[in-house]
Amino acid sequence: KPTAVMSQGGSFLLYDGKEGDEFWTKAETLLYCALVAYIVFEGPEEERNMNTLVEMINSMEVREDDESFKNAVDYMFDGLAKRKPQAFAVRQYAKYKLASGVVCSKRLLNQSVGKSLRTHNLKPKKGAQAMRKNEKITALYERLSRDDFGKDDDQQRESNSISNQKAMLEEFAARQGFTNIVHFTDDGISGTCFDRPGFLAMMKEVEAGNVEYLCIKDMSRMGRDYLKVGQIMEILRQRGVRLIAINDGVDSARGDDDFTPFRNIMNEYYARDTSRKIRSTFQSKGKSGKHLTGTVIYGYLWNEARDQWLVDPEAAEVVKRIFSMTIDGYGPYQIASKLKEEKVLIPSAYLARHGEGVNKNKTFKDVYGWGSSTICNILEKREYLGHTINFKTRKHFKDKKSHYVPEDEWTIFENTHDPIIDQQTFDLVQKIRGNVRRYPDGWGEAAPLTGLLYCADCGGKMYVHRTNNGKRISQYTCSQYTKVPCGTLCKTQHRINEDVVLSLVSEMLKAIAEYAKHDRAEFVRVVQEAQSSQQTTEVRKQRTRLATAKQRVSELEVLLCKIYEDNILGKLSDSRYATLDAQYEKEQTELTAEISVLEKAVKSYEKHEKDADRFIALIDKYENFDKLTIAMLNEFIEKILVHERDRKGSIQTTQEVEIYFNFVGRFVPPAFGEVELTPEELEEIRKREERKDRLHQNYLKRKASGAQKRYEDKIKKRKKAEIEAKKAAIRAEDIAKGVFVPVSSLPQREPMKGVQTA
Repeated sequence: KPTAVMSQGGSFLLYDGKEGDEFWTKAETLLYCALVAYIVFEGPEEERNMNTLVEMINSMEVREDDESFKNAVDYMFDGLAKRKPQAFAVRQYAKYKLASGVVCSKRLLNQSVGKSLRTHNLKPKKGAQAMRKNEKITALYERLSRDDFGKDDDQQRESNSISNQKAMLEEFAARQGFTNIVHFTDDGISGTCFDRPGFLAMMKEVEAGNVEYLCIKDMSRMGRDYLKVGQIMEILRQRGVRLIAINDGVDSARGDDDFTPFRNIMNEYYARDTSRKIRSTFQSKGKSGKHLTGTVIYGYLWNEARDQWLVDPEAAEVVKRIFSMTIDGYGPYQIASKLKEEKVLIPSAYLARHGEGVNKNKTFKDVYGWGSSTICNILEKREYLGHTINFKTRKHFKDKKSHYVPEDEWTIFENTHDPIIDQQTFDLVQKIRGNVRRYPDGWGEAAPLTGLLYCADCGGKMYVHRTNNGKRISQYTCSQYTKVPCGTLCKTQHRINEDVVLSLVSEMLKAIAEYAKHDRAEFVRVVQEAQSSQQTTEVRKQRTRLATAKQRVSELEVLLCKIYEDNILGKLSDSRYATLDAQYEKEQTELTAEISVLEKAVKSYEKHEKDADRFIALIDKYENFDKLTIAMLNEFIEKILVHERDRKGSIQTTQEVEIYFNFVGRFVPPAFGEVELTPEELEEIRKREERKDRLHQNYLKRKASGAQKRYEDKIKKRKKAEIEAKKAAIRAEDIAKGVFVPVSSLPQREPMKGVQTA
């Protein structure tokens, strides 16, 4: 805190070019730092504003003949000293009083405040009338913020306040004999922005050396960022430009005004206070559950009073269809292409036709130009659940730009309007979106199991391969196996055919449905027990970890206090303290984030107790299905774990597959997969295994002798040509079916969050 105050206090004098007694610099710094520390950090909450600063300056009366006299500021610091004896502001003010003394305080105050440069107190500069038109210009700068506009202002002409500023500056220039007058105007632009057109044009003339005088109404017209204003004043001084702020009594020709840095920071505080008040108003409105903007999202329209969202049936159907197509396995690019093909209006164009949205006066290049980013934006909006989401972005009073805030800082009001999408559908879509679906790469339709299959050994995702040796065979292998060096992250491929997994899932779902139909009560009991058992084990682990993490956070808090005390007492060096402090802070931050996640997981346990009923309802929904669809897979399956084959490289072998369902986890119906083989079947299996072993031994002998390599080299070119010909035939077949998509026409990556094409 003291460092921050000294930084701000020192910046007041950073652009003060005065040379002289070192006393003045020290006295000013002490006073400024004391005042800044009071109004920014240590004073009462209600006094931390620009008005208090102004009142403190105005109340700094000094009586040279009465050293016991105390002004209002003295009493304010006395009150702070009683509450906080060791406050930085109190210590700085005491040093200022001791250093300056009563008489010096009077002189310092008089020099700081100065005299006004009002028109009637100024005398024309000698020789000003002799200026000719080919000499340097007199720049008159006017600025007004848009927030200061009246309700009946005409946006096509300058505001009355700008006209008043022009009249004042022209009158002043005439009295002083300044000629070659040129106006530079910024109407409706905040002083916190320094890319104002009029201001930039003026500074361009200053840099070119074409300006001799710069006249403004007051320093706040220049800007409301005291550091940047200080830099600008230094540029003007270096370029020999005489700066005059009429109402503030600033004239660089008379020497630096000690009070100018204070005015600059007061001007910035005005912008900061205004921003704070506006933000407070919006927060009050946002926390009441009301929408903060006057625009509606696609799928809704305002009611007549414009205080409630109503479902727009036409647009809502498109929203529902987008969610449904996502569940059916379509990606954002495919959905956008379909809507564009069907000539469905993009959201911004649709809202504009209903007189809504920020683009209602815009001319669209393509009203049917759906993009994948627009689809992604719709799929992520929780407002379709019937909720109001406020404070997703935040603006800074200086740059005026919107910045996304973390999701846990959003304010969500549930059930404020009619939903378009139910919670289960929304959650399912988010899960699908979380598993990035690979594009078909030119080989047939999208793979239905992408994002659902995982390696049982390393946990890596399994990727699809659509052809093998020129044959159309969809197979999945572990993504970690192929990463260089191959076989390091995962030792084997865990290869499995897609049709095998689909057949297994289909048979299991049919077996579950049959089990539920014949013994409903037993089915419900078994499902609930299985779900409860798995959740109880998981929750027990989470609760144990939660307690451990909380205990460690408490220990870290004690350690942080301990090393701080050791550093103050000289037992711990500054470098060692900095290292330990950073280490403990990092660990504490990570644990705090983990605790938040664990607490949410534990709290959601009761919510998931009814998941068994949801799984049963899902079984009832698809009781008599014939074909397994992508939508069914996404609704039923959480993940599928694939183990390695018992005999690698063999087509007919045993391979374990674990299926985890949504809501209940792993569930296998009684007696599923149990098959009693006849003696003849067992004998056939034994003979087949013996033959495999014999063939494999022969292969190893040929490989050891080099015969296998000579054979492979002999047929390699012919076999490669045959495979390429078969691939070309498969590609031609896909083109004929309309499912071939060239890789070059596919989007390379998902669009960035917050970027919209419509």
